[in-house]
Amino acid sequence: MELSEKLEILADAAKYDASCASSGAPKRTSRGLEGLGASTGAGICHSFTPDGRCVSLLKILLTNFCQYDCQYCVNRRSSNVPRARFTPREVVDLTVDFYRRNYIDGLFLSSGIIRSSNYTMEQLVRVAQSLREDHQFRGYIHLKTIPDADPELIAQAGLFADRLSVNIELPTDGGLQKLAPEKSGRTIKIAMSSIRVAQEESEAEPKGPKFAPAGQSTQMIVGADSTDDQTILATAETLYGSYRLKRVYYSAFSPIPDSPSAVPLQAPPLLREHRLYQADFLMRGYGFNASELLDGPGNLSLDIDPKLAWALAHREQFPVDLNRAALRMIARVPGIGMRNAKRIVDLRRSRRVRYDDLVRLRCSMDKVRPFVTTEDYKPPIRDVSSAHLRRALSAAPVQLSLL
Repeated sequence: MELSEKLEILADAAKYDASCASSGAPKRTSRGLEGLGASTGAGICHSFTPDGRCVSLLKILLTNFCQYDCQYCVNRRSSNVPRARFTPREVVDLTVDFYRRNYIDGLFLSSGIIRSSNYTMEQLVRVAQSLREDHQFRGYIHLKTIPDADPELIAQAGLFADRLSVNIELPTDGGLQKLAPEKSGRTIKIAMSSIRVAQEESEAEPKGPKFAPAGQSTQMIVGADSTDDQTILATAETLYGSYRLKRVYYSAFSPIPDSPSAVPLQAPPLLREHRLYQADFLMRGYGFNASELLDGPGNLSLDIDPKLAWALAHREQFPVDLNRAALRMIARVPGIGMRNAKRIVDLRRSRRVRYDDLVRLRCSMDKVRPFVTTEDYKPPIRDVSSAHLRRALSAAPVQLSLL
């Protein structure tokens, strides 16, 4: 098979993997040094540096052959899809060649399981090691680790990769047992724990080699089974607390050719995936707990975002006086993000906050108005009803915002 054919197959096979952001990678550059590549350059594709710039990654599988038969996976053993396999040398050459052509700034590499978990993990490590040692590659490298591979191989991977990820696949052990019985939730969590321990040991020795400096991430499939959003968010909260994950990624289940009867024939609404990302952002950046965002079984509302849903359910805490409230509470006002909350706190050190200040900060005023008071503004009494507000705000044009 021609290399171009392999690339077409294995790049397409990698599209279902969402966890490829490069945020958290250390700043490296080859300028003035021997080697090539950088982890901070501007690019054109689908990943982001710590300062928010978009960079491009070569996102491929080493192979889409796989000995597992996970029912939700297009590359499962029983799936009727074209198969291909790169050698480690081919991946290295592609990465270096694409970098020199200014196509990419880094590599995201995953793989199906072939021969054994250890063999597959050895192949992934060989790619990263060759890039770093043979080519002095200073760009971003993200490796998907094989959970039941030898811990020593995962330890080696962390010395060459910026980020490691171990996919938890499904939010519950029961779902994993049903749809991917050859995989073990316990094994996945042990691998996550070993990565966390290695990171802590590396941080304790600042002069020693850095271990996966951009941290670890994971991915959960949404809608492949009946698990609700409350369970998904509770699982994510546990993962963040237990394993110091940088990110949990959510991937809406996509029906695949010849889907088995064990999985749905229709995909969940993509807006559900978006609402989960919004809720996750509120947990990571705004101090929300999963139980605050959903205090009972069920899914997040699709017609309004999670922060607005929380505010409507807790009207007793509003309106917030922007000249008196704590930063944490201001950031919980719908339409005010964390950055603007900090600006408001800074502003009131010199003078009283007024309505026009919020307009100048480009806050989402339709959302903000019912929930705040300023020096010269109080919300009208007619807006007191949560049901009225919900109808009015859900009827507004949908904007995919994290505020």
